[in-house]
Amino acid sequence: MGSPGAGSSGGHECSFKFLLIGDSGVGKSSLLVSFVAASYLDGDIAPTIGVDFKIKFLTVGGKKLKLTIWDTVYDVTKRESFSNLADVWTKEIEANSTNKDCIKMLVGNKVDKDDERMVTKEEGLAFAEEYGCLFLESSAKTRENVEKCFEELALKILEVPSLLEEGSSSVVKRNILKQKQESDAKNGSGCCQ
Repeated sequence: MGSPGAGSSGGHECSFKFLLIGDSGVGKSSLLVSFVAASYLDGDIAPTIGVDFKIKFLTVGGKKLKLTIWDTVYDVTKRESFSNLADVWTKEIEANSTNKDCIKMLVGNKVDKDDERMVTKEEGLAFAEEYGCLFLESSAKTRENVEKCFEELALKILEVPSLLEEGSSSVVKRNILKQKQESDAKNGSGCCQ
């Protein structure tokens, strides 16, 4: 699920908050580490206890973005993790989403274990269509579609005016103020000291 978050600091135009949700052990942390570190994973990562998050700067659609990605996806080799999407996780999103326009993406992880697959790509796609989600399958281990997951999500957020207004207005206002102050300083005008 992706939505803008209030951001600050220079160097980026928009600040987005992404939440990775799903059953324990489906590879959320691995997907996140694979994306943020942009390197292959050598071993398994221990399940996250509580909440963790990472920050990544990314340029998408010509805009510099700051992504705050929270790790709280389903595993194509575990049928239960897919079943729990409808029974648990979609209800969690509905109950806790602060913006009705938030963009959702369904990610089926661990496609590198195709011989152990229990959920077909077609099932994932059908679920995504029913619940209004973008859909991709990925592998945190081989990095297949890892970048694409986050880039596509960010591009979709950039297309929704209400999300941009909510998330980037503080950053844009600060940048405009900063530019005005710099311009005033160069022109010798500004506040008296």
